[in-house]
Amino acid sequence: MANTIPLIHSALPGHRNALQSVREILLANALMIGEIPSPTDAEEERITFLSNRFTEDGLDNISIDQAGNGMAILPGTIGKNNILVCAHADTVFSEKVDHAMSVGPNSIKGPGIGDNSLGLAAVVTLPEILKRLGITFEDNLILMGCSRSLGRGNLGGMRFFLEHNKRPIRAGVCIEGIELGRLSYASIGMLRGEINLQVPTKYDWTKFGASGAVAILTKVVQRIMEIPIPMEPKTKILFGSMSSGTSFGTQPTSANLRFEIRSEQTGMVSKLRDQIEDIIDEIANGSDTRIELSIIAQRKPGGLPYAHPMVKSMRAILDTLKVNPRVEPSVGELSELINKGIPSVTLGLTKGTHKNELNESIEITPTFDGLAQLVALLQSIDGGFCDE
Repeated sequence: MANTIPLIHSALPGHRNALQSVREILLANALMIGEIPSPTDAEEERITFLSNRFTEDGLDNISIDQAGNGMAILPGTIGKNNILVCAHADTVFSEKVDHAMSVGPNSIKGPGIGDNSLGLAAVVTLPEILKRLGITFEDNLILMGCSRSLGRGNLGGMRFFLEHNKRPIRAGVCIEGIELGRLSYASIGMLRGEINLQVPTKYDWTKFGASGAVAILTKVVQRIMEIPIPMEPKTKILFGSMSSGTSFGTQPTSANLRFEIRSEQTGMVSKLRDQIEDIIDEIANGSDTRIELSIIAQRKPGGLPYAHPMVKSMRAILDTLKVNPRVEPSVGELSELINKGIPSVTLGLTKGTHKNELNESIEITPTFDGLAQLVALLQSIDGGFCDE
């Protein structure tokens, strides 16, 4: 354990250079993890890989819980406190996608490599990283690969863990593969919804104003776009996908729209949801169609203040590494930790492009800044410098 903040910061350049020694191990873990398909609710094989690595490192209390989370404990010298270090194990890609990774001189390309194979690789490589750097902690580290994080998973893995965990957690660190400089210490209010439209079988196509599912759903979208959105606090409605129909000359009878509401203002997400429900009811009644809104996921706004010691520590670490911070709210595991009152942040490890696309790519060299950042933050938490 480093005794002072200046010592932690002054060691950062040396740690960044020394971490080159784990390059092959880290990249091998990232590649092997990345080539295991892991869509939400089907993370078992990837979590098993994680657990096997924990076993090889001789960690304590290795387990896979009922929600599919994989975890282990790296014991501290005292072990009075616990620091949670986690990364989500699922990706947006199905088993049908080719998960082969392509390795270049300074990059890796492949579906899910940045979101979040690299993040999970950092968790599983962390014991070896600390061993190479000669760093020990007084606190225990709970290392965890989270299941059921994305989409309809709705953070089910993290929620289950926090509901059943018996160990006091001093702080949480959520790791994402990209983007280096990311600094998330607050959760934004969020709602992910799906609008499903169905034209009845006995629909009267001859009546005045009769139209297909595409036209009706388009009207829903237009009405939603007319809802006044405040500029401050930041609020927006995002349309993620729209699907309908099967052929050129066939009148579609069903349609689907996925959207997301985000707002920093307490209560705004619920207000916008109510307005969207009113629009749906009005158009459904006026068009004699069945339109239903399903809520896929929700988050509450909240988080650490800008002046919190953990946020200050992260900003100082990034400044020492000459990395510009990118402050952005989170809708991931951080939001559940915040809801439980656990001081936490989400950080990114490296630069990347084409997130959630088949040609998703990460840069290798900046990863060592990201790992040095992670180690310094854990040292700061362990040393009590992130406590209020």
